[in-house]
Amino acid sequence: MLDTYDAVLFDCDGVLVDSERITNTVLREMLLELGWQVSVEDCFRLFVGRAVKDESALIASHTGFTVTDEWIAEFRARRNVALTRDLLPIPGAVAAVRAIDGLTGGMLACASGADRPKIELQLTKVGLDDVFAGKIFSGMETPRSKPAPDVYLAAAAALGIDPARAAVVEDTPTGVRAGVAAGATVFGYCPADSPAHQAPQVMLDAGATYTFADMAELPALLATAQPENRVLRTIDR
Repeated sequence: MLDTYDAVLFDCDGVLVDSERITNTVLREMLLELGWQVSVEDCFRLFVGRAVKDESALIASHTGFTVTDEWIAEFRARRNVALTRDLLPIPGAVAAVRAIDGLTGGMLACASGADRPKIELQLTKVGLDDVFAGKIFSGMETPRSKPAPDVYLAAAAALGIDPARAAVVEDTPTGVRAGVAAGATVFGYCPADSPAHQAPQVMLDAGATYTFADMAELPALLATAQPENRVLRTIDR
């Protein structure tokens, strides 16, 4: 059993599933259609780790287009088609999650900033829906999105644990700040040579306590890395 943490809370995109390139390709196509000649690099920089609906003002500033519910619905539909066709798990993630599920006695959850249908689609696609059944939390269903801690606090409350005794696994500075604000110890996933992921120092600067480059390392790291002594912090949006 895992003695260091009472539960492990996973982000989804970029941690469990290799979705960021797929999602951002669809988003960039739609932004180009609106007249914003955004580069691949800038699209990653501006949108990875953030909910598209939360960036409506940014999109409007570059396109003059007011983001509507219909536009968001079209984005999600086109995105889901691409994910259903092309999505793969992060290398080693499925085995790592199943090992951690055993180590924690099922005390894990998926706490993502994405909408619930996307999370469920992706977990089903990579074969992790059974592990996270009943333990999926969407930032779209909390008062505030990441970097606010709401989705991680919701996951910890549902599992009946003190968030200070939780390990959070994240891949973006936005997500790291959410985990830190919840009072958890954050592990930053930073695979080498991945344009969709951050350098270790970026994650440490955001507040991650540990970084790692290979999902195969995570079960052993969780078993030995001690919790950070944190308190819940307020994040203003």
